[in-house]
Amino acid sequence: MSLQEQLKSLLKEMEPQIISWRRHLHQYPELSFQEEKTPAMIAEILRSLNFDEVRTGVGGRGVIGVLKGSRPGKVVALRADFDALPIQDQKDVPYKSTVPGVMHACGHDAHTSQLLGLASVLAAHRDQFAGEIRFLFQHAEEESPGGAIQMTEDGAVDGVDAVFGVHLWSMLPVGKVFISSGPIMANTDDFVIEIKGRGGHGAVPEETVDSIVIGSQIVGHLQTIASRNVSPLESVVVTVGTFHGGDNNNIIADSCRLTGTVRTFLPDVRDRAEQRLVEIAVGTAKMMGGEAKVSYERGYPAVINHERETQIAREAAVAAFGPERVEPMKPLMGGEDFSYYLEKVPGAYLFVGAGNPDKLAKYPHHHPRFDIDEDAMLIAGELLGRTALLYLEKHQG
Repeated sequence: MSLQEQLKSLLKEMEPQIISWRRHLHQYPELSFQEEKTPAMIAEILRSLNFDEVRTGVGGRGVIGVLKGSRPGKVVALRADFDALPIQDQKDVPYKSTVPGVMHACGHDAHTSQLLGLASVLAAHRDQFAGEIRFLFQHAEEESPGGAIQMTEDGAVDGVDAVFGVHLWSMLPVGKVFISSGPIMANTDDFVIEIKGRGGHGAVPEETVDSIVIGSQIVGHLQTIASRNVSPLESVVVTVGTFHGGDNNNIIADSCRLTGTVRTFLPDVRDRAEQRLVEIAVGTAKMMGGEAKVSYERGYPAVINHERETQIAREAAVAAFGPERVEPMKPLMGGEDFSYYLEKVPGAYLFVGAGNPDKLAKYPHHHPRFDIDEDAMLIAGELLGRTALLYLEKHQG
């Protein structure tokens, strides 16, 4: 039996340890760019497995483990993230976060634990594959500029031939995997609009330039970017998330502030959306006698899976779980800094269902009661392991 075929049973033997790691990390979460104990724990585990190389402090707080097979070959990188979010954990479970206002509300604790489980299995069977598997444990996925760009700048994927990652997804059913090539997650851009009018008494509006009215008009007009400036066959989301202005009910505010996000997939749509947002904000304010200043910050680029590597992952998934459990993944307007790896190296970002209402794993990501069905970790580990081994096998010689 090949190592690929053995992975399911080997990971099953590791399941108690994988769950233990996950629950420990869930109890002791660390925010982006503040991770200290988590990377130290990861490095200690990798060293205990006699990895050929363990690097710490990669790009700041990342950890890399290098595992070499019995013969030379290609290099495959597998990535997991390990940062948490500034959210109060409201679950009633034994492994609830012990850190006030901080929790793993996106599954990064499980990403890390399943990859450590896979690392344990492959380290014990390194004589059964050719090439190198590089394990990337990444800090700060949740907060821009993100850990991925820092790790790539520090050589994380230098010499890598392909890179793969998995996201456990609570809104998809456990037991299934979801794989598609092309754009899979969006460009994530943020904006701030500062509006300046002329304040005054609410009883004499004719003597003022009402910044809140200007802001309200801008909010409405920004929706025309999607309806009138971008093809209905393409995708764009413009969301105003905050609107702050004024201090009293009978005073017309002389200034207000809007913040929001823009999500797109295609580069030209991204450019057009930014241009029109600035034009609409500045033009609307000027038309109404005020001024608007726009700050626009581009965040993570879109995650775009490469066709050849995606097909290898799909082939590995079908072999592991059967065709009935492998489905296409619909693109998401959320963002992920895995995109920076894919800009450097061909690869694919894959999704594994982790939702199960019977286990209260039914809340969306970033929700204070977020949780996963821990069975999904073995599925994710097997998917990544089979994909890496199949890639190495296909590219021998």
